[in-house]
Amino acid sequence: MTAPSPSQRLGLVASALAIAVVLSALLGGCSGNGDGSSAGTAGPEAPTTSATQATSAPAPASEAPVVSKVRHAGPPLRRTSAWLHEQRLKQIAADNPLAGRPWGVYEGDGEMAWAPYARASGETRTLLGKIALAPKAKWFGGWISNAEIGEKVRGYIASSLQQAGSPDALVQMSIFRMHPWEDEACRRLPTAAEGASYRDWIDRFADAVGDTHAALILQPDGPFALCAPHGSRAPSDLIAYASKVLSALPNTSVYIDVGAADWPIGSQGGVGAATRIAIQDGVQYARGIALNTTHYSPTVDEVQRGADVVRALADQGIEDKHFVVNTSSNGKGFVFGDYHAPDPDNARVCESQQDPGPCVALGIPPTYDFDDPRWGLPQETVELASRYADAFLWIGRPWLYDQNEPFVESRALTLARVSRW
Repeated sequence: MTAPSPSQRLGLVASALAIAVVLSALLGGCSGNGDGSSAGTAGPEAPTTSATQATSAPAPASEAPVVSKVRHAGPPLRRTSAWLHEQRLKQIAADNPLAGRPWGVYEGDGEMAWAPYARASGETRTLLGKIALAPKAKWFGGWISNAEIGEKVRGYIASSLQQAGSPDALVQMSIFRMHPWEDEACRRLPTAAEGASYRDWIDRFADAVGDTHAALILQPDGPFALCAPHGSRAPSDLIAYASKVLSALPNTSVYIDVGAADWPIGSQGGVGAATRIAIQDGVQYARGIALNTTHYSPTVDEVQRGADVVRALADQGIEDKHFVVNTSSNGKGFVFGDYHAPDPDNARVCESQQDPGPCVALGIPPTYDFDDPRWGLPQETVELASRYADAFLWIGRPWLYDQNEPFVESRALTLARVSRW
């Protein structure tokens, strides 16, 4: 048998290469790895290169089958929902300073739910974990002296970032420093010394936050700013100072408390009054407003109130503001004024999901994913939240007596046991 000439050998090799490339394209396009993308790639794969482009020495057309180009138009159907969900969260993170990063959880004695959880076991530990392990906004106020506030804030931030395992994690805090406040704020104004102390405390707080990624809730129970004697804006001027100083930090988002959907109610000015609180308290510097911090109003109502206030601010030239809603306490939301038993701040806990109420239950866990079907929100609410809200946060503390102190383990266990989530 005569050996093939060099030119014949070259032709055979080229034919074999062409057939191999065609088969590879067919197998890769039809079987692949099942998700329409290469390993580690989130998006759809780019179109594959055709066989005739892949070899520099093509075989004659009669020696190779004609193959149309194989293209991936997107992920297969079984992955479509997950892929779209991932893309949606990426878009949220691009527009929302609270998204796209881990949320830190403080683990220490400064969180009253932590020690009971840490020493618990079995079912008790599991239930308390629903509270202790959730990202929450720790409250800082006048019970911490000016000399101590910087150290306290730095310690809280360090613990939260360590738990999250990232220096870029989000830390959440609530500032409750104004004095006088609540009922006393309706009887007298801050003295000059109290105003100076407030500004100094805020300056020290800001210095401790530094470049931390932080969400700050500024002065819960915000509507008390409207009851200052003689219509004075002295309390609001101090809160506005805090808003300006804290909002100037590079990675801090400030949300000014303006009450809830049921406070101020319509007879108290409703959306207009909430808008006035925001403007007086310096919302022009801030990321936006906070709602429902100490109330139990349903999430649907809070999202509507938030959207209404943000749009009212835009009508007055203060544009591109957003809101956060406290959902720690409104799993069975009700109007604060409809609670007729003593001490609504310590409203009774629901005994079951079927409890007719009014009663308190844990609400939607902290999240910026408003479209998650687990929350069961109406589509209109999802659309409003997606447009105007930054997050649902746990700012309120229904597991504490009077939302203040001490931690009441029996109350916390019932809250966790009855929770829908």
